[in-house]
Amino acid sequence: MNHALRGPGHHRAGVAVLSLATLATSGVVRPYGPRALGGVGRALLRWGTGLAGGYASLAARSPSGIAIDDELGSITFAELGSQANAFARALADLGVGEGDAVALMARNHRWFILTAIAVGRLGADVLYLNTAFSGPQTRELLEREKPRVLVHDDEFADVVAGAPDDITRVVAWEDAPSGRTVASLAATQSGEELRPPSREGHSVILTSGTTGTPKGASRGSGSLAAGAALLSRIPLRAGMRVHIAAPLFHTWGWGHLNLAMLLGSTLVLRRRFEPRDFLGTLARQRCHAAVVIPVMLQRALQLPQSELDAYDLSALTIVAASGSALPGDLATAWMDQFGDNLYNTYGSTECAWVTIARPADMRAHPGTAGAPPIGTVVALYDAEGRPSTTGQGRVFVRNGLPFEGYTNGTGKEVLDGLMSTGDVGSIRDGLLFVDGRDDDMIVSGGENVYPQEVEDCLARHPAVLEVAVVGVDDAAYGQRLVAWVALREHATASEDELKEHVKAHLARYKVPREVRFVHELPRNATGKVLKRRLNPTDESE
Repeated sequence: MNHALRGPGHHRAGVAVLSLATLATSGVVRPYGPRALGGVGRALLRWGTGLAGGYASLAARSPSGIAIDDELGSITFAELGSQANAFARALADLGVGEGDAVALMARNHRWFILTAIAVGRLGADVLYLNTAFSGPQTRELLEREKPRVLVHDDEFADVVAGAPDDITRVVAWEDAPSGRTVASLAATQSGEELRPPSREGHSVILTSGTTGTPKGASRGSGSLAAGAALLSRIPLRAGMRVHIAAPLFHTWGWGHLNLAMLLGSTLVLRRRFEPRDFLGTLARQRCHAAVVIPVMLQRALQLPQSELDAYDLSALTIVAASGSALPGDLATAWMDQFGDNLYNTYGSTECAWVTIARPADMRAHPGTAGAPPIGTVVALYDAEGRPSTTGQGRVFVRNGLPFEGYTNGTGKEVLDGLMSTGDVGSIRDGLLFVDGRDDDMIVSGGENVYPQEVEDCLARHPAVLEVAVVGVDDAAYGQRLVAWVALREHATASEDELKEHVKAHLARYKVPREVRFVHELPRNATGKVLKRRLNPTDESE
């Protein structure tokens, strides 16, 4: 039996045809007047297909279109392009040239995007820093990656205080007059076009670091085929108003920034996520799409039912989620409240999007990661590196947007031209189901247990808000399962009650030996639980 999934288009020619058809359906490929078409062509030839070229082409074909709506107001594509050119000149005066790196630690706002475009216009690379990094972690990364300039929001001044002295600092979003800022530097320069560099800049996106020190994953400018792959299963269309709530420094937010560039979308950005503000922004701005990480949906659904019912999200047709697994019945709970508009993408920093679950997939097969998009192959391999014959195994993928390797010179395991995602899963009914990380498997009493299955089971208990299951060394069992549980507000549940809940739904050896109660689970800025911070010697709260 062949335990592999193939997205539409098995050969290069087929992928090209299907990609072109998808891009036409979504409005990326459409007729333009001679003047606009010439401007688009010149922009892409000069600057390439990354953010530098993509936003230059938008300024050429739709100069008065709204590019960004953030807490400072609106900015057009023409204004964004001119200001990016001006800041690029300022960066050049600070010594940034082709092949150099500029580090960026900022929240979702115009200065984030403007900086990324400006760096690309110089043929330099952007190093996207996680806004949740600590001071020592940030210093270590900056010493390793050696950027020439660090652009950061005012609020992260203490975090970057230990950065090497030879890195020039520029403030992006300022909370108080900050001296050297993106805005002030751009104001001193001309917004006219620069001379194109001889190389396209790269984007260096850091891995989440949930199991260790984050690594830099380098990417080029991407491709139309990669965008078409996502659009083949998520029906985004040109000109939509898209609220990217997921962090722009993360692969999921960054990917949708690139899609917005392709589609000419208006990006609605807010610096921080807060459930009421999130739902209110979607309602007031009449957003057509939202880009989220699952914990955002989880937090929003905790609001009182009367409040949830009061938000008019009738314009919202797409909620694109990724970044971590959808726990328990979160998918159906969201769709029951706001309609069948949820699309869940499984992927990683290294592999980009691997499979996408549509609303109907999640209704019929709760917990599925979905099916592969155009030009994507997903296959399962056993521990010895052989194709799986059981329908379960390690997940490998081949698609149009693999990363180029870590900045430390290492890469991911590759078998038969497919890259490891680092996860294990199964294939059923033409869909992928992800069991968890390959290195997360817990061997307890000789039985293999993947935490995600136990977590999903506990998350379905009505009193449970969120849960993480870890393995702890045990003299008798090798490892024992410990569940860390945060209960819903005003809800109660005992350790024995939760153990009985698991026993009623899963095999006996999957019942946690201990249940520890906490107020909330530690998470990084992309919503992933930091299991290494769950100390088994801590007392329950």
